[in-house]
Amino acid sequence: MRVLTAAGLSLAFCSIGLTVLAISTDHWYETDARKHRERCKKYERKRNDPGYIYISNQNLPLRTRESGESGAALRETRLPAPGMESRCSRRHNSSSSGLWRRCHREGFDLENEDLIFKGVESWGTAYGVGTRGKTRSKGCKLLVLCLLERCTPVKYYFSSESIPSNLQQNITQSIKEDEWHLLHLQRMTAGFMGMALSVVLFGWAVGLLGCWRLNDLMQYVSGLLFLMGGTFSIIALCTYVAGISFQLGRRPRALFALPDDISHGYSWSMFSAWSGLGLALLAGFLCTLAPALDSPPFDEPKHRAENSHSP
Repeated sequence: MRVLTAAGLSLAFCSIGLTVLAISTDHWYETDARKHRERCKKYERKRNDPGYIYISNQNLPLRTRESGESGAALRETRLPAPGMESRCSRRHNSSSSGLWRRCHREGFDLENEDLIFKGVESWGTAYGVGTRGKTRSKGCKLLVLCLLERCTPVKYYFSSESIPSNLQQNITQSIKEDEWHLLHLQRMTAGFMGMALSVVLFGWAVGLLGCWRLNDLMQYVSGLLFLMGGTFSIIALCTYVAGISFQLGRRPRALFALPDDISHGYSWSMFSAWSGLGLALLAGFLCTLAPALDSPPFDEPKHRAENSHSP
């Protein structure tokens, strides 16, 4: 039926638009570090207070939980200063990442906004800041004008700049192997997403040409191409999820793990990609079903009856 074919091509066109939107945006995975930054700032202000004296709670008697006090609040009050120092030693920013760029989220950190739009004169080391538009792993030294870029490109090649140089040999080798594994997952995600978009776009062109020439075979082939593109999208999205899970579970945990007070999760670009995947599979089902419903009835017995009466 032509209605099924037209519906399938319309869904495929929507799938192409959603896939292009997902590929071109940077909101696949987002982190929110505002709560973590606020806790670290409170700890820094308390530690810099001249009247602050640190007393280890390991030598204090145990305190029973009062009524109405949650376990999370009790753990936070009992957290020793070395634990807070280890948590706040790394600078965590609220970021959003996509297939091509990793960006600072706008309006989540006023200090980063000042670095991005104005630039500041910094003395000492500014962690994670580039100098005059260039990325430097050790930060800005001396009195220089440090500018923070809004977005940095995702590297699809191996680079040893992100690996700390003051680690043991076996830990450094393990980090390199993990970097290669993560790089392969990123390449697979980008490659299969590109193939999925290309196959669905080619199938849509074939199906449109089949409707114009009333060719059922071309419409059937376009449905198969839509199903193939949906399969490629499944592989790409599952690979991306596997890469995120692998990155969150990397060791050593002190270098790669996110603190518990940083919220993180998938964002609307990821859901756009999944929606494009679902529409592509549905379009493939409709376009492969339409030629079967539109085929002429089988009239072989009628021909046999006519041939039996002929002399």
